[in-house]
Amino acid sequence: MRTRLRNERGAALLETAITVPIILLISVGIFEFGRAYQTQQVLTNAAREGARQAILEGVTDAQVTTTVRNYMAGGGLTPVDPVITRTISFNPAGGCPCASRVTINYPFNFIVLQPVARLVSRTSTVGAPITMQASALMRNE
Repeated sequence: MRTRLRNERGAALLETAITVPIILLISVGIFEFGRAYQTQQVLTNAAREGARQAILEGVTDAQVTTTVRNYMAGGGLTPVDPVITRTISFNPAGGCPCASRVTINYPFNFIVLQPVARLVSRTSTVGAPITMQASALMRNE
Protein backbone atom coordinates (compact mmCIF):
# COMPACT_ATOMS: atom_id res chain seq x y z
CA MET A 1 0.00 0.00 0.00
CA ARG A 2 2.83 2.41 0.79
CA THR A 3 4.47 1.95 -2.60
CA ARG A 4 1.22 2.79 -4.31
CA LEU A 5 0.94 6.14 -2.46
CA ARG A 6 4.50 7.04 -3.37
CA ASN A 7 3.80 6.42 -7.03
CA GLU A 8 0.67 8.56 -6.90
CA ARG A 9 2.56 11.40 -5.23
CA GLY A 10 5.08 11.36 -8.05
CA ALA A 11 2.30 11.45 -10.64
CA ALA A 12 0.64 14.38 -8.89
CA LEU A 13 3.95 16.24 -8.76
CA LEU A 14 4.53 15.61 -12.45
CA GLU A 15 1.03 16.76 -13.38
CA THR A 16 1.50 19.92 -11.33
CA ALA A 17 4.87 20.60 -12.96
CA ILE A 18 3.27 20.36 -16.39
CA THR A 19 0.07 22.34 -15.74
CA VAL A 20 1.34 25.22 -13.56
CA PRO A 21 3.38 26.91 -16.35
CA ILE A 22 0.47 26.58 -18.76
CA ILE A 23 -2.02 28.04 -16.26
CA LEU A 24 0.46 30.81 -15.43
CA LEU A 25 0.88 31.66 -19.11
CA ILE A 26 -2.88 31.79 -19.67
CA SER A 27 -3.45 33.96 -16.57
CA VAL A 28 -0.72 36.40 -17.48
CA GLY A 29 -2.00 36.50 -21.06
CA ILE A 30 -5.45 37.49 -19.83
CA PHE A 31 -4.02 40.31 -17.74
CA GLU A 32 -1.68 41.53 -20.47
CA PHE A 33 -4.32 41.56 -23.20
CA GLY A 34 -6.68 43.36 -20.83
CA ARG A 35 -3.98 45.98 -20.36
CA ALA A 36 -3.46 46.16 -24.13
CA TYR A 37 -7.20 46.66 -24.67
CA GLN A 38 -7.25 49.45 -22.08
CA THR A 39 -4.28 51.10 -23.80
CA GLN A 40 -6.05 50.89 -27.17
CA GLN A 41 -9.13 52.55 -25.67
CA VAL A 42 -7.03 55.41 -24.25
CA LEU A 43 -5.33 55.87 -27.63
CA THR A 44 -8.67 55.93 -29.45
CA ASN A 45 -10.07 58.53 -27.07
CA ALA A 46 -6.86 60.58 -27.27
CA ALA A 47 -7.13 60.58 -31.08
CA ARG A 48 -10.74 61.78 -30.79
CA GLU A 49 -9.74 64.58 -28.43
CA GLY A 50 -6.95 65.56 -30.82
CA ALA A 51 -9.37 65.55 -33.77
CA ARG A 52 -11.80 67.73 -31.82
CA GLN A 53 -8.97 70.17 -31.21
CA ALA A 54 -7.77 69.94 -34.82
CA ILE A 55 -11.09 71.00 -36.36
CA LEU A 56 -11.01 74.35 -34.60
CA GLU A 57 -9.86 77.24 -36.73
CA GLY A 58 -6.32 78.49 -36.14
CA VAL A 59 -5.12 75.54 -34.05
CA THR A 60 -1.51 74.46 -34.65
CA ASP A 61 -0.07 70.95 -34.80
CA ALA A 62 1.75 71.62 -31.52
CA GLN A 63 -1.54 72.38 -29.76
CA VAL A 64 -3.09 69.17 -31.12
CA THR A 65 -0.04 67.16 -30.00
CA THR A 66 -0.21 68.72 -26.52
CA THR A 67 -3.91 67.85 -26.25
CA VAL A 68 -3.25 64.24 -27.26
CA ARG A 69 -0.29 63.84 -24.89
CA ASN A 70 -2.22 65.34 -21.98
CA TYR A 71 -5.09 62.92 -22.58
CA MET A 72 -2.69 59.98 -22.79
CA ALA A 73 -0.99 61.03 -19.55
CA GLY A 74 -4.41 61.30 -17.89
CA GLY A 75 -5.17 57.78 -19.11
CA GLY A 76 -2.10 56.44 -17.34
CA LEU A 77 0.09 55.80 -20.37
CA THR A 78 3.81 56.15 -19.87
CA PRO A 79 5.44 59.25 -21.33
CA VAL A 80 6.89 57.48 -24.35
CA ASP A 81 6.94 59.76 -27.37
CA PRO A 82 4.02 58.65 -29.53
CA VAL A 83 4.01 59.52 -33.21
CA ILE A 84 1.08 61.90 -33.71
CA THR A 85 0.10 62.87 -37.25
CA ARG A 86 -2.43 65.53 -38.19
CA THR A 87 -3.78 65.37 -41.73
CA ILE A 88 -6.12 67.97 -43.21
CA SER A 89 -8.26 66.94 -46.19
CA PHE A 90 -9.29 69.62 -48.64
CA ASN A 91 -12.48 69.76 -50.63
CA PRO A 92 -11.46 69.46 -54.30
CA ALA A 93 -14.24 71.74 -55.48
CA GLY A 94 -14.03 74.55 -52.94
CA GLY A 95 -10.43 74.28 -51.76
CA CYS A 96 -11.45 74.67 -48.12
CA PRO A 97 -10.39 72.15 -45.51
CA CYS A 98 -13.23 69.68 -45.03
CA ALA A 99 -11.83 67.20 -42.48
CA SER A 100 -9.00 66.67 -40.03
CA ARG A 101 -7.56 63.27 -39.16
CA VAL A 102 -5.40 62.62 -36.12
CA THR A 103 -3.42 59.37 -36.09
CA ILE A 104 -1.43 58.07 -33.13
CA ASN A 105 1.21 55.32 -33.27
CA TYR A 106 2.20 54.13 -29.80
CA PRO A 107 4.73 51.42 -28.87
CA PHE A 108 3.18 48.89 -26.46
CA ASN A 109 5.37 46.55 -24.43
CA PHE A 110 4.08 43.47 -22.68
CA ILE A 111 5.46 43.60 -19.14
CA VAL A 112 5.03 40.02 -17.95
CA LEU A 113 3.89 37.96 -20.93
CA GLN A 114 7.21 37.75 -22.74
CA PRO A 115 9.31 36.67 -19.70
CA VAL A 116 6.71 34.07 -18.72
CA ALA A 117 6.50 32.78 -22.30
CA ARG A 118 10.28 32.45 -22.33
CA LEU A 119 10.08 30.26 -19.22
CA VAL A 120 8.00 27.83 -21.26
CA SER A 121 10.07 28.14 -24.45
CA ARG A 122 13.37 30.01 -24.69
CA THR A 123 12.85 30.96 -28.34
CA SER A 124 9.26 32.17 -27.94
CA THR A 125 8.29 35.48 -29.54
CA VAL A 126 4.98 35.64 -27.66
CA GLY A 127 4.67 39.02 -26.01
CA ALA A 128 7.07 40.85 -28.32
CA PRO A 129 6.51 44.65 -28.41
CA ILE A 130 3.84 45.86 -30.82
CA THR A 131 2.87 49.23 -32.27
CA MET A 132 -0.71 50.25 -31.60
CA GLN A 133 -2.47 52.71 -33.88
CA ALA A 134 -5.56 54.83 -33.33
CA SER A 135 -7.08 57.28 -35.74
CA ALA A 136 -9.97 59.75 -35.64
CA LEU A 137 -11.49 61.77 -38.48
CA MET A 138 -13.73 64.76 -37.88
CA ARG A 139 -15.32 67.20 -40.28
CA ASN A 140 -14.24 70.80 -40.10
CA GLU A 141 -17.08 73.19 -39.55
